[in-house]
Amino acid sequence: MSGLSLLLQTEATLGDLVVGLERPLALVAIPVVLAALWWLVLRGEGTASTRSRRLVFASRVLVAVLLVTAAAGPYTVVTRETTGDPRVTLLADRSDSMQVNQNVTDRLATNIEEQGVPVTVATIADGTQSPIGDGVAANLQENGSVVLVSDGQVTQGRSLGSAADLASSLNASVSTVDLETREPERYVTVSGPAKAAAGVESTFLVRVDGTELDENSQLTVTADGEEVLSREVNGSGSVDFSYTFQSVGSHRITATVSGPDTFEQNNVYRKTVRVVQRPKILYVSRGSYPLRNYLSSLYDVEQAQTIPENLDEYYAVVIQDQAAQDIGNVDTLQRFVIDGNGLVVVGGDNSFENGGYEGSSIASMLPVTFGEASAGSATVVLAIDISGSAESGMRLQKSIALDALNQLGDENTVGIVAFNYQAYSVAEPQPLAENRGFLEDRIRRLESGGATSISAGLRGAEEMLGGEQGTVILLSDGQDSVGEAATAANQLGSRGTRVITIGAGRSVDERTLQRIASQSGGTYFRATETDRLRLFFGGSSRRFEGEGLTIVDPNSFITSGVTLESSPSSANDVAIRRGADFLVATSDGTPAVASWRYGLGRVATITAYGSDGTLDGLLEQPDSLLVTKTVNYAIGDPERKSEGVTDVSDTRVGESTTVVFRGRERPQSDAVDFRQTSTGVYQATLTPNETGFNQVLDATYAVNYQSEYGSFGQTGELRSVVQTTGGRQFEPSQAAEIAEFARQESTRVRTLEQSWTWLALLLALLLYFGEIVLRRLQVYRGRSRSESGLT
Repeated sequence: MSGLSLLLQTEATLGDLVVGLERPLALVAIPVVLAALWWLVLRGEGTASTRSRRLVFASRVLVAVLLVTAAAGPYTVVTRETTGDPRVTLLADRSDSMQVNQNVTDRLATNIEEQGVPVTVATIADGTQSPIGDGVAANLQENGSVVLVSDGQVTQGRSLGSAADLASSLNASVSTVDLETREPERYVTVSGPAKAAAGVESTFLVRVDGTELDENSQLTVTADGEEVLSREVNGSGSVDFSYTFQSVGSHRITATVSGPDTFEQNNVYRKTVRVVQRPKILYVSRGSYPLRNYLSSLYDVEQAQTIPENLDEYYAVVIQDQAAQDIGNVDTLQRFVIDGNGLVVVGGDNSFENGGYEGSSIASMLPVTFGEASAGSATVVLAIDISGSAESGMRLQKSIALDALNQLGDENTVGIVAFNYQAYSVAEPQPLAENRGFLEDRIRRLESGGATSISAGLRGAEEMLGGEQGTVILLSDGQDSVGEAATAANQLGSRGTRVITIGAGRSVDERTLQRIASQSGGTYFRATETDRLRLFFGGSSRRFEGEGLTIVDPNSFITSGVTLESSPSSANDVAIRRGADFLVATSDGTPAVASWRYGLGRVATITAYGSDGTLDGLLEQPDSLLVTKTVNYAIGDPERKSEGVTDVSDTRVGESTTVVFRGRERPQSDAVDFRQTSTGVYQATLTPNETGFNQVLDATYAVNYQSEYGSFGQTGELRSVVQTTGGRQFEPSQAAEIAEFARQESTRVRTLEQSWTWLALLLALLLYFGEIVLRRLQVYRGRSRSESGLT
């Protein structure tokens, strides 16, 4: 209602009745009108009797009051519960992956109609196409309800989380039907490096997964037609194997799984590995260390005591235990890295702080600073997910948030933001030392509800930081579309604020949280890994204490798949530079391995070493993989300096892949048309429609089965959709419950507003003319004189 409303609330049989005036200030005219009427009618001169004057005064007062009331805009608001037209919209997923589940859609529709509720069945996925999120979104109506019969395996289009957000904005609900898997199905995948050096051992991981795997599977793997692995797999599981390719060029790996199942096309997985000449690196050191021999087993290594004038032939430079004044031509090294090459600096008694790096030319290139590695103060915002998807695990959510807060040292400044579909300021940033108890209490008081928008939480944290750099620790189950959240995280990262994500909840989408963290240069931790926050923010009062080396970020290229068992006795005193990646810590929390991008190049540091100056157990398995991957990270693409090279990634049927050719002239191909994207770089796009190994120019790429055949069974995201939108999860036998839910959803509370201005005007008019008619009758009967008047 416009203006200031004067409301009177009473109870009526049809619900609550609210009576009000749109323009109550008009009522101030009543005393003025009454005074004028009193003066004109009662105090004025005339021939009318006192009794007639009083009657006329009363009549005119009522007319005036009614006219003023009409000007004030009287209205009533009645709240009524009305029953609509109940009906059920079943969204049927008829994609191929549903064939392993019980087929309930048609029978369920019939049973619901037998309950007297009409059913509309809409097919939202079919064959190998599963745009389930798009299908849900297309069938939503304001205040409506749909029932989704699906496994939730989205292969294209918007995510289910995005569809749930749309449903919440429309006040619509999405319910699901719990499906049982009935048919056995197994599929196989292979992961591992896309490129490898000739003569160097590479490790691959083969995984068998599926549903109803009661019988063992026979797994066979071949490399270029030669069998390298044959094993029985019980249920689902992973098997790793190592293989060394001796010749340069494209090589083929094929994994095959056999056993009773529904689909054959996903029983074979193909992968290509492009083998290149060993990349050439420069090893710079004045000492004689085992690292030199280790590198020579993997790369083409040349050794020098100082950096030479020309580094063009190398892919990376490795410097070990070298003082700043002995490194050589640092200007050349700096240009070398900025142009896209790599640098690894290895510690020792003569490097970093003891080598005089602080203030030297090489210092600016490194992801670490020098001096004691004790954590300083930082501004941290805890962004805690309180949405509906977190509701069932809210107690766990609070516990994880309290545990994360407990890892932060007293030197830090901490604020708290809670979020569902929007962000709420729970506690402004304040020194943790004096306010730890207050912040813990604010976390314990959080309550859940509403849709999920991680991007809203990140924007709320950014607003709380007030334009200053800091760190956002995001606690969420990740049940949201990743696009907007990743964009928000990227924007934070570009302004110097990283996002550390912690998987908190009963059903965590780790991929979403990993991507959000990586977009800002941050790290993802599982709920069981919050103690790693001490490495970042522990401070002098809450130091991290462990045994041996600790992997801080297990999701980076360098540390993924790495196992550490050694415990080097020494480490240089360094601290992580803002914007760098803290990957491995020593037992007391000192950064042992760190990395970052410098210009177009990549720089990494290894500061842990043995008492004799060597890398101690880091050169022995399994720890040696850390050293290998650190150098591989610095090298990057081992073919980037070559010309006439074609690069193409493996893909799936119906999914496009990009072909990149580096050379002086545009390549000629009957299969694709190349376009120039930069000097010496040409690209083309192709979309295969059959599985197998294909070739374009001199490169081979694998085409595997569609994504539809790579995941089976209902996803955990369906539960989140139900919780977020206020729907229900039904069993296939609950047709009566679905019909009753449809009736409840069709019953709406409606607010009916009625203006009564017309009635006030009508009553005033009737009263005025009624008075005139009454006076004429009196004249007619001789009780009054027509010429008499009030004046």
